[in-house]
Amino acid sequence: MGIPDGIERGEDGQARCWWCGLDPLYRRYHDEEWGRPVHEDRRLFEKICLEGFQSGLSWLTILKKRENFRRAFAEFDIERVARFNRRSVERLLRDAGIVRHRGKIESTIHNAKRALELIAEHGSLATWFWQFVPPPTERPKRMTKAALMTLGKTPTSIALSRELKRRDWTYVGPTTVYAFMQAMGLVNDHLEGCHVRAAVADARDQ
Repeated sequence: MGIPDGIERGEDGQARCWWCGLDPLYRRYHDEEWGRPVHEDRRLFEKICLEGFQSGLSWLTILKKRENFRRAFAEFDIERVARFNRRSVERLLRDAGIVRHRGKIESTIHNAKRALELIAEHGSLATWFWQFVPPPTERPKRMTKAALMTLGKTPTSIALSRELKRRDWTYVGPTTVYAFMQAMGLVNDHLEGCHVRAAVADARDQ
């Protein structure tokens, strides 16, 4: 049987989703992070902010700058970021290590304040975000490359985006939100045949 469409076998012998390519950093992200369930508020907040920064760019561009973003945004400590002010914005606009986009920088600070409101209401971001695991009826029967390419946004990501916007979050469109759901493990979008898919499924079942 041949290798399924969308699966590429690396020189290490491992079969992976095609999108991580040959870049070692991207492969490590694919193997060790993408799709594994996250229940830590700081990481959830970091990811939804970085997805906003990615808008119009590739995720690999953001991934290569991620440590710079963490340093610039106080390791995405939500309370600390919520206290950033106008001087913080000007400092960040001078930081060549991140994406220097005023709207996205201000959005991150703004969304930190909104995140604190969610935490106060629900106890944690994780409790709230994990309400948005899509029902089985919304998921493909088999996760092929063709199926994955239809999932740029879904009914659940549209609902999550709408609810975040209702709560005054910014840079949280349904496509951005679906990428967040994929990365944080609310869905398992590793393709059939990818060596990581079963491990992610097991982690989501725990």
